[in-house]
Amino acid sequence: MAVRVVLAEADAALRAGLRLLLEAGGRVEVIDDVDPGPRLPAVVRIQRPDVVLVSDVSAVRGLAGGPPVAVLASSAVDDDVQRAIDLGAVGFLLADAEPESLVRAVLDLAAGGAVFDPRVAAALLPRLRRTTLSDNDLLRGLSTRERQVLDLLADGRSNGAIAEELGLTEATVKSHVSTLLGKLGVRNRVQAALIVRQIRP
Repeated sequence: MAVRVVLAEADAALRAGLRLLLEAGGRVEVIDDVDPGPRLPAVVRIQRPDVVLVSDVSAVRGLAGGPPVAVLASSAVDDDVQRAIDLGAVGFLLADAEPESLVRAVLDLAAGGAVFDPRVAAALLPRLRRTTLSDNDLLRGLSTRERQVLDLLADGRSNGAIAEELGLTEATVKSHVSTLLGKLGVRNRVQAALIVRQIRP
């Protein structure tokens, strides 16, 4: 079954091109393509996609609590990437990526992963290295199981994959993820993964 996507892009011609690109292999179905304006949250509620792709970082704000959202932009500005993460995006993709890379990214997002174009990740590394964090200060309040879940989450694993690895139910993993996000004081999986990446040797 194809992954169902809502594509929010301001440029109608680019929207049409992205739709063709994403649907080419039959693994992704763009169920709606719209402008990333004020009606986007209603479209997402009605259509119930597996993944939402938006061209405008500010469009992420109205989509919290719904399906995974990734920004699909023409370029990556560090502040835009950080803002997207802060607003709850779990991915930042570049529209000029290879078609297969974009399709794989959508499939990974639908499976619960966090996906960043390698060029975006490379741009974020200097910022992450500048931040000094203490393992004890950040992780002291987590149980052993929560640390295991967090470590796998930071490797980009979906809840289903984490459940299989640890011999837990997916519902239990979701509960652990929710708890550890609260303990770490972050809004989403991406922010939690970034914390782990900062403190890993």
